[in-house]
Amino acid sequence: MRLTIKQIEEQLLKIDNPKHELFRTLMTDNRKGVQTILKRWKSEQEKQQLLQDKFMKMLSYERQYRQEGYQLIAGIDEVGRGPLAGPVVSAAVILPEDVFLPGIDDSKKLTEKMRELMYKEIKDEAISIGIGIIDNDEIDRVNIYNATKKAMLMAIGQLNPKPDFLLIDAVKLDTPYPSQSIIKGDALSVSISAASIIAKVTRDRLLKEYDRKYPGYGFANNAGYGTKEHLDGLKRQGITPIHRKTFAPIKEYIDE
Repeated sequence: MRLTIKQIEEQLLKIDNPKHELFRTLMTDNRKGVQTILKRWKSEQEKQQLLQDKFMKMLSYERQYRQEGYQLIAGIDEVGRGPLAGPVVSAAVILPEDVFLPGIDDSKKLTEKMRELMYKEIKDEAISIGIGIIDNDEIDRVNIYNATKKAMLMAIGQLNPKPDFLLIDAVKLDTPYPSQSIIKGDALSVSISAASIIAKVTRDRLLKEYDRKYPGYGFANNAGYGTKEHLDGLKRQGITPIHRKTFAPIKEYIDE
């Protein structure tokens, strides 16, 4: 008795090997519905293989330094340098050696839904996570570059256990730990990518809270960046306590 289309779909969910006996049998099934399912299955398998290959490539830095004897390798990244409002947020993440997070990438390249899913997976898998948040007033006092470094150091300081090596996105830090700064590291290293996702989701959630507190600027949607909605809100309502007063065009509203 031949399997129904529904039964075939259910069976294929349990199979990931094209050499499986069921798969070979279905290749000779001339029903159009069966061939459509097989085509979709093969496409999904190819997609998963690409994600797996990319993930393994993004582990190259971690593998390199583990071969040199380091075990607790932390990835560090930040979000929120460019916005006109809100804090800069950094995260530091230590992942286990056997971690598998296919689909992980620079947080900016992921949809909000994917970031939220990855955020939960990273939280479940991580050995340790640290978060550093520097508010807009401190950004105005020390400038955004120094605030970014301060947020990163704060995040590193929260790690427990402590790291023995740091992979940092672009920035060079003065720390007790050996480190490597990697340009565009959030797309090249799994650990830095994980940190970018933790930082991004953390900051986006903060800005959604600010949106409820300070409506009319679109903080829930623009994360404090200078979108049209945000700039229109500034023209109508002026600045809020979370705006960065040293950033243009915010400082122009103060000078007026």
